[in-house]
Amino acid sequence: MNKIVLNEVMKGKRSVALGGHVRPDGDCIGSCMGLYLYLKEQFPSVQTDVYLESVPDAYRIIQGTEEVKTTVKEDEVYDLFICLDCGDKERLGFSQPLFENAAETVCIDHHISNEAFADHNYIVPDASSSSELVFTLLDEDKISRAAAEALYMGIAHDTGVFQYSCTSPETMETAAKLMRKGIDQSEIIDKTYYEKTYIQNQILGRALLESMLIMDKRCIVSVIRQRSMKFFQAEPADLEGIVSQLRQTKGVEVAIFLHELGPQKFKVSLRSKKIVDVSEIARYFGGGGHVRAAGVTMEGTSYDVINNITARIALQFKKAEEQDAEE
Repeated sequence: MNKIVLNEVMKGKRSVALGGHVRPDGDCIGSCMGLYLYLKEQFPSVQTDVYLESVPDAYRIIQGTEEVKTTVKEDEVYDLFICLDCGDKERLGFSQPLFENAAETVCIDHHISNEAFADHNYIVPDASSSSELVFTLLDEDKISRAAAEALYMGIAHDTGVFQYSCTSPETMETAAKLMRKGIDQSEIIDKTYYEKTYIQNQILGRALLESMLIMDKRCIVSVIRQRSMKFFQAEPADLEGIVSQLRQTKGVEVAIFLHELGPQKFKVSLRSKKIVDVSEIARYFGGGGHVRAAGVTMEGTSYDVINNITARIALQFKKAEEQDAEE
């Protein structure tokens, strides 16, 4: 997808809104806040607002997060709406009306399932993160330390602290340039990625304790139900990172994590290592994501959901085995 020119997009604009996907994660918040801080600094005459669901406490070390708007006024209309890290406009959640009513729209994203739904689209599925894409649109010399902290956090989160296969040499070069802005990268990673609350550790422990190895131990699955959420007084944000922890299990190719949203309704997170394209599986059931990290909301019992997903995984295992046999 053609790279957009930020100065051209901003030309003549008096008001700009930024928004990201529901249940914002590190990259969503990092890309939104990095661009928000940059626009506030470089285009001070433009009214710039950022709309996100409640920002988890761990991410509040990023400057400007206290200014995030969590509700929309009925008569609010912007000259430009920029959505970040969002595969489709429905994923914008409560800020979707702002996107639909804006005079002009932009989408900056790295989800392979993104179908270019904005007026201007900068979509690079091979990119490590939306935060890395935002960096390529900015004047490097004008990026403040605060904006650099936000973008670095986003990149670190979506690369699993630079260990996932989406981490390219360009990703590392971008991280180095952000570090030269004087950020404390160790604190950012520790406070926003590794540090967990007592509740988060408890719910992680439950997920690990009740996990099961299936499909000849090539897959691991775990389910957290609403009753456990209530027992531990946990919020959905407290579940972040569980599927990645499951993925680290030795010998496992795919991790499947189910979070019960309601009666026979689950949010499914998928992670893989080398063989399975989980974005293909998520798209098949109406979701989306990346080759090695994807998600979808599905209905049915937990057994129905797991059986349907593992059937698609089995097809990919079989295809991979046939290709190996041919070679």
